[in-house]
Order: sequence, then C-alpha cells, then structure tokens
Amino acid sequence: MNPEVSDHSRPLRLFHLSDVHFGLEDPAAIAWAEQAIAREKPDAVAITGDLTMRARHHEFDAACAWIKGLKAPVTVEIGNHDIPYFNLYQRFFDPYRRFRAIERQVEAQLDLPGLAIVPLRTTTRAQWQRFPWSNGWVTDAALRETLAAIDALPQGTRVLVAAHHPLLERRARDNKLLTINGSRTMEILAGRKVMAVLSGHIHDAFDITEQTPSGPLRMIGAGTLSRRIRSTPPSFNEITITGEEIHVVARNLEHVPTAAMRIDGGPEINLPPRQPGEPVAPVGAVPPVDPPVH
Repeated sequence: MNPEVSDHSRPLRLFHLSDVHFGLEDPAAIAWAEQAIAREKPDAVAITGDLTMRARHHEFDAACAWIKGLKAPVTVEIGNHDIPYFNLYQRFFDPYRRFRAIERQVEAQLDLPGLAIVPLRTTTRAQWQRFPWSNGWVTDAALRETLAAIDALPQGTRVLVAAHHPLLERRARDNKLLTINGSRTMEILAGRKVMAVLSGHIHDAFDITEQTPSGPLRMIGAGTLSRRIRSTPPSFNEITITGEEIHVVARNLEHVPTAAMRIDGGPEINLPPRQPGEPVAPVGAVPPVDPPVH
C-alpha cells in the first residue's frame, strides 16, 4: 500500500532485529523475540542481515521457516554471512538462491502510514579493493536504487534506510577501512533528510549521529540474537516513531538498561574486544573466549 503521508500522529512501533545467525542462533533469544512479535504486534519488523552462519542449506531452511512464522510485515537485508561461502558458482551467479522461500521479503520496501523503510544493499559477492569481503561496500548501483526508491515516495514521507553494514567508512582509532563509499552515502542520505539508517553486523547495539556536509545522520545498530556475542547479551531494538522523533530501546532477556547495552563511538568488527581502545558496552558481557565460527 502507499504511505499515508498525512498521518504522522499515530506512533509507529518497529522491531529491529539483526545477526540471528542460524547455525549458531541462541534458541532462547529467538523464541523470546518471536513471542514478543506475536504478543505485541509491531507495525513492522526489519531484520538487517546475517540470517545464517555459513549460508548452508539447513541454516537457510531454519531461518526462512522462522521468518515466515513471524506475525508482522517483515523486510530482510542480506548480510555477508548470507552469501554462499563454499559454493563459488552460487556466490557469483546466483547468490540469493537460498532466500527463495522468503524472496518477497528480501530487500523489500515497507510502506507504513507516513513512513517508508527503504533497503540499501551493502553486501557484495566480491570486492576488488580488499580481502576478506566481510565488511560493507555501497556500490554506485546499490546507492542509485535506494535513492530512486526514496525519490519516488510521496512528498512528506518519513524515511528509514535498512542496511546490514554500518556506514562509517573508516575506524577512528587506526583508519581501518570499514564500509567502502560509506561517507558519500551518509552525506547523500542526510541530504535526503533520512531519519535514520538501521543496521547490524557489529553484534552490539549503538545509536550515534554522524555529522556530514549535508547535515546530521543518525545510525541505529541492533545487537545479535545469536551465541556470537561481542560485549552484550542477545538483544533487539524496539523503535517507536512519533512525528519526527525516534525512541530506541535495546530489549534483552537479562533486562539490562538500554544505556548499558550500547557501545559508543564508531562500530568495530563483531569479534569480542580484546585490544585496548576497542569499544565495550557498559554491561561488559564480553565472552571469555571468541565464539565459534564453524
């Protein structure tokens, strides 16, 4: 349906999930999230990538069955873990094949009263600039597609952009390249007055505002529902939009306050912090050993 742009008075509630990683999912966390969706009936659910651990068939079967059972409109972004690792033919020529059970929800724009959730692809099959290919790249084609969708919306429609990777291009402490073309993308989205960019990938929640030459852009990151925790227990974001205001709560089974669940500063890689200077959420739930990656 088309957005009802005149209706900004009714608050909208979204659940923002990410990095479920079927294959290393946390069964209690995914059951809790599914039950919350069924009980509370949010207006929409945005899942910002990494449905699976290694893009294996049985992982996709479980992920797709779970998503099809969610009682809400859902959009799903593609994460770097969702592109086939071992089948190179599929990776390069048919990378979305294993999503076919939920293909209508993959990179789907969701139109809500006065608000649109617009997808932005940041995951690629390969990157000539670097290896490995786990971090993001906003290609010119992906950006054009997202901007075309935004520009086609009725005037006055509020916009959230959903992507897997945060858009910070460089890590402040060592200038490491994170998301290629991220800075330009942030500037352009800020110029389009996008309310916020929803993303995942880091496995810790964050809520930061980046200043660009076109104005500020808010970036909201969700944690993980998997056993691959970084410095916080499994969680998802509850996002309430009232008029032009966005309120975010990082919900978790351990009832840790939102402020203690967030890392500050620029997002890092999703492995547990082991070096001085890496951001750690105040709750400090850093696992003693790195999580398995098999």
